[in-house]
Amino acid sequence: MSVFLSERHRTILKEIEDRGKIIVSHLAEKMAVTPETIRKDLDLLEAEKKLTRVHGGAVKYTPNISEPMFRQKMNVQLEEKKKIGKLASRYVNNGDTIMLDVGTTTYQLANSLNGLQRVTIVTNSLAAAEIINRRLENKMFDGKLIVLGGNSNPEQKSVAGTLTKKMLNHFHFDKAFLSCGGVTVNDVYDYDLEESIITESVMKQARECFLLTDSSKLGSSSFCRISALNDFDYIICDKPMPNEWIDYISEDSLKWISP
Repeated sequence: MSVFLSERHRTILKEIEDRGKIIVSHLAEKMAVTPETIRKDLDLLEAEKKLTRVHGGAVKYTPNISEPMFRQKMNVQLEEKKKIGKLASRYVNNGDTIMLDVGTTTYQLANSLNGLQRVTIVTNSLAAAEIINRRLENKMFDGKLIVLGGNSNPEQKSVAGTLTKKMLNHFHFDKAFLSCGGVTVNDVYDYDLEESIITESVMKQARECFLLTDSSKLGSSSFCRISALNDFDYIICDKPMPNEWIDYISEDSLKWISP
């Protein structure tokens, strides 16, 4: 390997570590080489399992595309998820119709709902449904719970599939609170294809979309792309936006909320 090639590869890997995703044209301009040279570099690095090629560039290599079980994820980044859940609960208002999808971060939002009136909550999360039902029973807030039907996934305590998507067509949401498996400066990802399709459908039927993610997921990708990051209206995270993302994300299109 030549010195120049080695230097380029180090630069590429540093860029992908900082940004989560790299663009061929940006790298070519930065290193004063042709786009074809960069594409060959990316092919070599992908063969070494150091990144994953995507259209127009590359993202971080993710060796494990299988999702840990819900109970395994519950205690991972737990304090961060609790902070996110409490912060997200401030954006739920009396009379809202909201959607909570599956995930341990949206579960913490469900566990933070207090003192609200006339709230309608729709969810495909069996775990969130259980905690919401308990809080309604204990009169911690006033509202209605609607649990979507479909194929259950016991490992993720979730429901998805054709029936779930069909039921979603009957709703319009004031706000959707959604989770993910990874998020880069450009895109949002999840592990499960069926759940990704449900999330995509929800986003089309919500007036405002909130992405709830802890900072460990920033810069990482997963098996299924849900949408562009800028398709969300808000992102709620336990940490501020990474400095290296600031030039790529417009505050006009996406508001970053952190404690």
